[in-house]
Amino acid sequence: MVTIMMFGHALRECVEEPEVEVKIAAPMTVKAVLEANQDKLGGALSLANKSEILVTINKKVGTLDSIVKDGDTVKLTHQFNPSYDGARWHNP
Repeated sequence: MVTIMMFGHALRECVEEPEVEVKIAAPMTVKAVLEANQDKLGGALSLANKSEILVTINKKVGTLDSIVKDGDTVKLTHQFNPSYDGARWHNP
């Protein structure tokens, strides 16, 4: 089970619940988790595709390509600043 938490007004408006638990069979990327659970997290995926999401996994900065495993907590925060091309400046 992976816990996905959403922060930021725009992100919370895109998803039904601010915190969602999803089951994963094997370690996978954050983006793959979002894609596999579009019914619950589709709004977050649309913002992620625009590079407007800051990803944190177990209190460490990550990216959409970071691997998550059972028991992890993923925090997604809506970040947008046109001078920094979305949230990419946070994610190396």
